[in-house]
Amino acid sequence: MKQSKTFIPTMRENPSDIEMRSHQLLLRAGYIRQNANGVYTYLTLAQRVFRKIEAIIRQEMEAIEGIEISLPALQSSSILKETERWDSYGKEMFHVADRQTNQLALSSSDEEAIIDLLRDEVRSYKKLPLTIFQIKTKFRDEIKPRAGLLHSREFIRKDAYSFHSTEESLDEKYLEVMQAYTNMLTRLGMHFRMVISDGGTGSHEFIALTENGEDRIAYSDSSSYAANMEFAEVHVDYETPKEKQLEMIKISTPNQRTIEDLASFLSVNPERIIKSLVYKVDNDFVMVVCRGDHCVNEYKLKRFLNVKHMELATGQQIEELLGCHTGSIGPVKLPIGVRVYADHAVKAMVNVVAGANIDDYHLLNVNPERDFAIDDYVDIRFVQEGDASPDGMGTIKFTEGIGVGHLRKLGTIFSEQMKGTFLNEHGRTKPFIMGSYSLGISRLLATIAEQFNDEKGLKWPKHLAPFDIHMITMNVKDEVQTQLADELYAVLESYRYDVLYDDRAERAGVKFADADLIGLPVRIIIGKRANEGIVEVMYRHSGESIDWQKEEVLEKLQSFFSAD
Repeated sequence: MKQSKTFIPTMRENPSDIEMRSHQLLLRAGYIRQNANGVYTYLTLAQRVFRKIEAIIRQEMEAIEGIEISLPALQSSSILKETERWDSYGKEMFHVADRQTNQLALSSSDEEAIIDLLRDEVRSYKKLPLTIFQIKTKFRDEIKPRAGLLHSREFIRKDAYSFHSTEESLDEKYLEVMQAYTNMLTRLGMHFRMVISDGGTGSHEFIALTENGEDRIAYSDSSSYAANMEFAEVHVDYETPKEKQLEMIKISTPNQRTIEDLASFLSVNPERIIKSLVYKVDNDFVMVVCRGDHCVNEYKLKRFLNVKHMELATGQQIEELLGCHTGSIGPVKLPIGVRVYADHAVKAMVNVVAGANIDDYHLLNVNPERDFAIDDYVDIRFVQEGDASPDGMGTIKFTEGIGVGHLRKLGTIFSEQMKGTFLNEHGRTKPFIMGSYSLGISRLLATIAEQFNDEKGLKWPKHLAPFDIHMITMNVKDEVQTQLADELYAVLESYRYDVLYDDRAERAGVKFADADLIGLPVRIIIGKRANEGIVEVMYRHSGESIDWQKEEVLEKLQSFFSAD
C-alpha cells in the first residue's frame, strides 16, 4: 500500500492530557482517533492488527470446537428483566427506546441473549456440551473513561459461553478454554500470567504484565501460583512469642488516632498493635481485628461473611455503638451481640496494644482469648511481599498488569432465572450448567502496544504488525531511487509481503519519525546508493542496520520472517 494513498495521520508531540504510554502512541502513530469521550475510531493500521489478533483467536476457539455466531447489539429489556440486570446494571448500561417506545439496551454482556437463543433450540442433553463464541462491539457507560482503549465506552470483545449437562463436563471445558487462552496470548507474544480471581477454582483472569498496569497481582517466585491482590490467600505460620501474659492496663494516648502515630508515641512496632475496624453488615455490626502492620482485605471479608451489604461504620455509628471516636476503638468489652473476627496473625499476638473504647485511651498487655472473645479466625488480610506462597513453594512478590481475559464458571445462576433447561438422560428437566469466557480485543491492541514500544514509538511483533515491511524512498524526485523502489515494491507484493511504501514528498526526517512511530518490524530505505542497487535495511526491534544488494532482499527477508 502506498502511504500517499492511505490515511495514517501521525502526530509529532504527545497529547498533554494523556498519561498511558499505549494511548499516546496509538494516537500519535495514527492507529486510533477519539470520536467522543471514551469512543474511538479504529483507523486502517489498527484494523489490520485486529484482523491478525482475531485470526489467532478464531483458530484457537475452533480447535476446542467453538462455534462462532453474532448476537445482536440491541437487547430487549424483557430478557434482561428475567435476570434483574435491567435494573442492577444501572447506569453502566446504555438504555434506548424505539419509535414504539419499546425499551432496549446496547449489549455489554450477552448471557441473557445466548440463553434466550438456546432455550428454544437445545432441548436434550444429547446436544450438549456446546461452546459458542462471538467477536463484536460492546458498550458500557463508564463514569470516567480513561487510559484510552482500556476503559472505553465502546469496545471490541470476544465472548464465549459453554453449555453442559454435568459439572464434570464444565470442568473439562473450563480447562480446555484455559489452555486455548494460554495458547492465544503466547502466540500473540505477550508477557502474561494467569491468576486466581475469586479465591477458588471457579474464576481465573489473564493479566498482561506491564510497568503501568491497573491491576496488582501477587505471585510466587518459585512456582506458577499467581492471584489478584484481592483474592491472594495468606498461608503463614505465625510463631507465638514465649512471653508471660502480663496484666492489662489502661494508659492515656492523647490525640493518637492512627497506627503510625500510636506506634511512634509508645515506641512499639506496628505489629505489636491490634488494628480494629467496625463494619455495618446488613443490619448488624461486626468488629474485625488484625495486626497493625496488616491491612484488612474487604473482598475476603465480604466473601467469608456471605452478605449482600457491607461497609465501614461511620463515625457517628461508632460513637453510638462504643461511645468513642474511631481512633480509640478496640475489641475489649464490646456490647453484647457484636461479633469479632480476627485474622490468623492475631492468634500469635501476646501483650499487645489495643484501643480502650474510650477517647484518647489505649490498653497495654492485651491478649486475645483472655481479654476478648473471638468468634472466628479467618484469612482476611492482604498478602504482603515476602509472605510464604500459599502453595508452599517460594515467597510472594508483587507485579502490575492489565486484565485482558476472564474465565468464569457460572453454573446455573442465569439458566435457572431464565428457565433455560434441557431433558437429561432420565427425562428430567435440568437447567443448563454454564461457563463464560471473555477476552478484550481492543484491550489487547492497547496492551500489546504497552508491552512493545520504546522512546521512539511502537515495536510490533512481526506476526502482528499491520504491514511486514516499511519501504522508504529518501528522495522521490530522484528517478533512480524511485525506479528501484517501484521495482522492489512490485516484487515484494508478488511474494505476498504486506508493504507500506512511503512514496510521499516529505523530508527524510519526517518519514523516519513516522516509521519509528508506526513500528513495523523491517524498514527498507532506498537512498543515495540506489544507483549501485544497494538498499539499507533496519530491524525495528534491535535497531540493527545493514546494507543489502537488491538481489538478496527476498532471500534475507524470507530468512527473517521464517525465524521464530
